[in-house]
Amino acid sequence: MCDTLVALPEATKDGVAIFAKNSDREPNEAQVLEYYPRMRHDEDYVRCTYVKVPQVKETYAVLISRPFWMWGAEMGVNEWGVAIGNEAVFTREPYRKTGLTGMDMVRLALERCRTAREALELIIRLLEEYGQGGNCGYTRPMYYHNSFLIADPREAWVLETAGEYWAAQRVKGVRSISNALTIERDWDMAHPRLIDHAVEKGWCRDDDDFSFAKCYSNPLMTKLAKGRERHRFTQRTLERRFGSIDLAYVVKIMRSHSRDPHFEPFKGSMRDICMHAGGLTRPSQTAGSQVSLLYEKAAVHWFTATSTPCISAYKPVFIEAGLPDLGPKPTGTFDPRTVWWRHEALHRKMLCSYRRYALELRGRIKVLERELRAEALDARAKYLAGEVDEKGLLELTRKAFEASAALEREFMERVKPGRCLNPFFAFYWWRVNRQAKFS
Repeated sequence: MCDTLVALPEATKDGVAIFAKNSDREPNEAQVLEYYPRMRHDEDYVRCTYVKVPQVKETYAVLISRPFWMWGAEMGVNEWGVAIGNEAVFTREPYRKTGLTGMDMVRLALERCRTAREALELIIRLLEEYGQGGNCGYTRPMYYHNSFLIADPREAWVLETAGEYWAAQRVKGVRSISNALTIERDWDMAHPRLIDHAVEKGWCRDDDDFSFAKCYSNPLMTKLAKGRERHRFTQRTLERRFGSIDLAYVVKIMRSHSRDPHFEPFKGSMRDICMHAGGLTRPSQTAGSQVSLLYEKAAVHWFTATSTPCISAYKPVFIEAGLPDLGPKPTGTFDPRTVWWRHEALHRKMLCSYRRYALELRGRIKVLERELRAEALDARAKYLAGEVDEKGLLELTRKAFEASAALEREFMERVKPGRCLNPFFAFYWWRVNRQAKFS
């Protein structure tokens, strides 16, 4: 399960659009942070996760975060400041065994589009031509449809789908999406047979009785996913600070748990924005997080590149500079050489002693992030003035990853695992660790 949000310039303190997403996947489903520069192509097709589509002559530079086994991206941004995140939504329309995944459509749109509107129109064309489908589960089959939040420095769109049917809504000020359809009748664009199809299926009587969210949603799966509850929380939280939203406020949202001041992972809930896996009713956890300041020039993107943002540092990345060498790419097997698994080792060591260490760790992370924010804004200003080049920006990203790794090493040495008093939670994680060959 996931959550994505945007605050457009009129809603933020500094007049810059802010985009954010938490990507929730299975606990061993490592997420890869990757940079691809602008490239020319000679090949006729590009192979996505399950199907191939014609390749274009040129793809734009992209910064993406993707499940290690998929071609497509859960979230990302391109050189033009277009940022996209997708959400699983559960509908009454049948799921196809093959097609483009929502993640495939995210990456294709980032590689090929200069504006949010252009990306919206491309995803609709891909949906119509190839359809959406394919298993999106790592260790167990999982099929769903997709919603998308598509933003650029000036505007943003929500696109919600159910099979081949869709509705799109232009964002006014602030907007969030989660694992539920949210558009009722107030769309700006829609599939031409959106209402007629629902009437033919008996989901509503006529135009006056129609609501896209109500007619097309699968009530049981939508309820179990708690997407409506998380959407209400993030939307209201954004609206509460309209006009004064800033990076720190959005990061706080992405780290939030369900209003529990005494949170511990075994008490987690599907209502959490920062999600911790815990068993059959909570099989996912936040595998990566992105918060982007979508300046017109030299946007600053903050990625954890690791799970559980409540105890992860956001590191600044500039698409003009790309990424430093982050070592091997993670897979579903524990590998201490990788950024993702080194953090995950700390997270799992803290599972049953979270309250003992999390407060101090979060405090240290916040101090680090304050320093990095100041340095990132200074580096951006100097870059725009011609006083710092791409190597200088890249050095800041490298420094941020090294500082975060040093903090994790310190706490790995200090943290004592603790005794888990919830046997079901302990057994669940014993199985998860065994599958990842983690000890």
